[in-house]
Amino acid sequence: MRIKIVADNKIPFLKGVLDDVADMVYLPGREISAADVRGADALITRTRTCCDASLLDGSGVKFIATATIGHDHIDTQYCDKKGIAWTNAPGCNSSSVEQYILSVLLNTAMQDGHDLKGKTIGIIGVGNVGGKVEKISRALGMQVLLNDPPRARAEGTGDFVELERILQEADIITLHVPLNVSGEDKTLHMADHVFFKGLARKVLLINSSRGEVVDPGALKKAILENRLADAVLDVWEGEPAIDQGLLNLVRIGTTHIAGYSTDGKANGTSMSVQAVSRFFELGFDEWYPATLPGPEHPEITLDGTGMDMQAILHEVVNIAYNVLEDDWKLRESPERFEELRGAYPIRREPGAYRVKIINDEAGAGPVLEQLGFQVMSDFCI
Repeated sequence: MRIKIVADNKIPFLKGVLDDVADMVYLPGREISAADVRGADALITRTRTCCDASLLDGSGVKFIATATIGHDHIDTQYCDKKGIAWTNAPGCNSSSVEQYILSVLLNTAMQDGHDLKGKTIGIIGVGNVGGKVEKISRALGMQVLLNDPPRARAEGTGDFVELERILQEADIITLHVPLNVSGEDKTLHMADHVFFKGLARKVLLINSSRGEVVDPGALKKAILENRLADAVLDVWEGEPAIDQGLLNLVRIGTTHIAGYSTDGKANGTSMSVQAVSRFFELGFDEWYPATLPGPEHPEITLDGTGMDMQAILHEVVNIAYNVLEDDWKLRESPERFEELRGAYPIRREPGAYRVKIINDEAGAGPVLEQLGFQVMSDFCI
C-alpha cells in the first residue's frame, strides 16, 4: 500500500525523488493545514510549518522529518505522546552558517579598518555550527571563548567559560543556540536588558540562531544607548513580519538565510529523505542529489602583490559569498522577506571553489585551505 507524504514545496531537490513510491503532495509550508494532512502518513517540512495538535489531531501522520537543524516548530511532547516519530537534520547546514559568519567577520573588519587577528570572539552555543565557527575564528588568529552550559555539565568546564566572562572580554559575540522557551537552559530572550548591561565593551553582536533568542526591545535600547559597536541579525522575532525600525539600526540584516547554501539545502533534504525511507522502508536510505549546480565562477585567481593576509581573505571569501548583497536586498524590500528567502539563489560553499593566488606574500594559501577552499598550491607563489 502506497503511503501519502505532504511536503513543503520549497524544499530543494525533493520533487520527483519519492513520487514513484509515495503519493506526494507539495504545498507552501505556511499554508499546510489540518485538512491537508488528514490522510497523510508523513510530513517533510521546514521551519514554516507548525507541527502541533492543531495541525495533527485526527490525522494519520506517523512520521515528521524537518529538513532543518532547528525543530522548535515541532511540538515534540505532543508527538511523543501521540506516538508520532520525528527527526531533524542536525548539522546539515552548519558549513553554510560558518560561511555566513566568515563573510560577516571579514566585511565588518575591512569596513572598520581593524585586524581580526588578536580580537576575542565569544561563541555562545558550541554544537555543529558553533564548533565550525570556532575553527574559522582560530584560523583567522582570533582568541576564542566558548560558552555551552549543557556541554560543560556533560564534559566538564575545561574548554568552556561562564557567560559573564564573555560579556566582559569579548569584542565579538555570536549566538548559535537552539530556542529553548523554558528550563535550565532557557534561551528565549537570552540577550535581554541584563545581558546588554553586562557588556564591558562595545561588541559586535551576531545572531544567526533563532530570532527569539534576542529581545528586540532590549537590543534596540542597547544600540540607541551606544552599548554595542554593531549588531548583525539573520533571524528576527516575528519573522517574516520583521521590525523595520530594528532593521534600520543593525549593521547587517538578512532574511534567515545563513544556512541557505545550496550544499546545506542538499544535506537537509537528503537527511529527510533517508529518514522517511528508513521509517517506511522505501529503498532510498542512501539517497543524495546526483549533482549540485556549480558556482558561476568556480576558479578564483588573485594577485596578492602588496596585499596583507586579511585583504586576500576578504577578496576571496566575498567572491564565493558576500553577505552585504543579502543585506542590500532586504533593505531594499523588507516587505519581501519571505519571498527573498523562498527564491534564494544558488550559493556554493568554499569547497566548490579552486583558488589560485599569484605572489602570495602574506601566506594566505594555507589559511584559505583551513577555511575550506581548494587552493592550487602551484599558484601560491
